[in-house]
Amino acid sequence: MAEATLKGALTEVPIEIEVAQLLVHSLNLEINPAAIDPVKPLFREGLGLDSIDALEIALAVSKQYGFQLRSDDSNNVEIFASLRSLSSHIQQHRTR
Repeated sequence: MAEATLKGALTEVPIEIEVAQLLVHSLNLEINPAAIDPVKPLFREGLGLDSIDALEIALAVSKQYGFQLRSDDSNNVEIFASLRSLSSHIQQHRTR
C-alpha cells in the first residue's frame, strides 16, 4: 500500500477507484478514471473542475453515499483538494 501512495496509483485503494468512477460518470468527463492522479488538484490546474462541477459532485456523493457535502462547510477547500482527500472524506462520512 505504501508503494501505491508514493506512486499515486489507484489500483490498491478501492474507495479512490470508486470515487474516480463517480466523478467521471457524474461530470461526463472524457477521461479514464484510472488516469486521475489521486494527489493532483481537482480544480483549476488539476482536472480543471469549476464550482458547477462541485455542485454536481455534491449531488452525486449524496445519492451514492447517503450524506451531504455542504457549500457552507469551512473544510471544503481541503475536502475537494484532490481525489484522495475527497475519497477520504467520503470514507469517513458515508452512511451506505
